[in-house]
Amino acid sequence: MLYKSNDTGAKEISAKQQSLSKNEKEVELSVCVLASGSKGNAIFISDGFTSLLVDAGFSGVEIERRLKVRGIKPEDIDGILVSHEHGDHIQGVGVLARRYDLPVYINKKTLLAASSQLGNIDNKKIFECGSSFIINELKIHPFSISHDAADTTGFTVKKNKVKVGIATDLGIATSMVKEHLKGSSLLVLEANHDPEMLSNGPYPWYLKQRIKGRTGHLSNVDSKKLLEEIKHDQLDHVILAHLSSKNNTPDKALYEVGLSMADCNTKLHVATQEKCGDMINLF
Repeated sequence: MLYKSNDTGAKEISAKQQSLSKNEKEVELSVCVLASGSKGNAIFISDGFTSLLVDAGFSGVEIERRLKVRGIKPEDIDGILVSHEHGDHIQGVGVLARRYDLPVYINKKTLLAASSQLGNIDNKKIFECGSSFIINELKIHPFSISHDAADTTGFTVKKNKVKVGIATDLGIATSMVKEHLKGSSLLVLEANHDPEMLSNGPYPWYLKQRIKGRTGHLSNVDSKKLLEEIKHDQLDHVILAHLSSKNNTPDKALYEVGLSMADCNTKLHVATQEKCGDMINLF
């Protein structure tokens, strides 16, 4: 069944919001990259009432540990959005879904490709790329991106006027990708490799070709060019994600992408594989 919306609890949430203090009301969305890289990816997003994971690419135990670092109880997660079927994005999805009875939001092609890795999941919510859906007061818009998987998805998550855009694991930034990411308050954007490091690095030729191809991964230079086109005055944070441990460094990514951000006040971050990022509050 195609998932359209789930309004359960929306009235209750609205009632809770009315009882919050002024300072608490100001935070619309909180975002924390629990980890990002070729060994595992997961992003936490919450408005204080509805909490989601975008991917869960570690073991269930490791996801739980990283949530605990940020004071988050896994039983308070309301669902998992799945971008694609590669193991570094779905390793812990099935385990967490079964352990905490979580709904898994996934498109049909990805579900078919990932079925053996996910195992039995009772609560599946099937979405279509290009069709928005609602989870309580969060508006989710999935959109297609170019990567070598069945139907790789980027996401925007919106609450009132605050919008988070997520685009990792893509070989090119198409016009559609740019259009969906425009107007974001925070971007989680791939900066996978430094082209020179990739060319001179240890990977075999076929893997280098895959990474820099149209269904591979964005380089630091690609990310810089994308941001030059879509940056705006209300873009508060950019988190560079999915950095290669062999073909990139945080310093190289920050320097190259930072060239596009020199004329604005956007804060630039790098997500790492080893530890959780900061919890970023958007107002």
